[in-house]
Amino acid sequence: MTERYISELASPIGTIAMVIDGGALEVLDFRDDNGRFDALVRRLCPAGVRRSASDPSGITDRIAAYFEGELGAICDIETRPSGTAFQQSVWQALRTIPCGSTIAYRELANRVGNPRANQAVGQANGRNPVAIVLPCHRVIGADGSLTGYGGGLERKAWLLRHEGAIDQHRDA
Repeated sequence: MTERYISELASPIGTIAMVIDGGALEVLDFRDDNGRFDALVRRLCPAGVRRSASDPSGITDRIAAYFEGELGAICDIETRPSGTAFQQSVWQALRTIPCGSTIAYRELANRVGNPRANQAVGQANGRNPVAIVLPCHRVIGADGSLTGYGGGLERKAWLLRHEGAIDQHRDA
């Protein structure tokens, strides 16, 4: 097994921190003062993680390219999130939402084969440890409202505007 490391990237919506292991992205979240990223790392990587000034996998460069407008740069980044079988199914279904599109929680529940599991799908979506690449920001309320996002609704709105999924003038 390779050694896990943390890579960080300044983005237009804040510092992004990632845990990368063997070329696979295990965690991607925002490095805020709320401690969410550090809590994810403690929970998902109990053996510890080293900090790195470089990212030989190139994932950091691909995330930077996404923010520079090359939206497809993140599409085939290998991910290895830690979660239950149900969470994994939800997270993989997120990857089927095309860039520039949004779907409602009900549709996501349908995609995982459990149309009555809106609430469970919402909870799995909220526990997604690989934000942006597993695009939980593309899931919205049935009425089109921007609901729940661990990084904050302002960031969710920014990501959706960046991808062309919502009007540039729409507020969060």
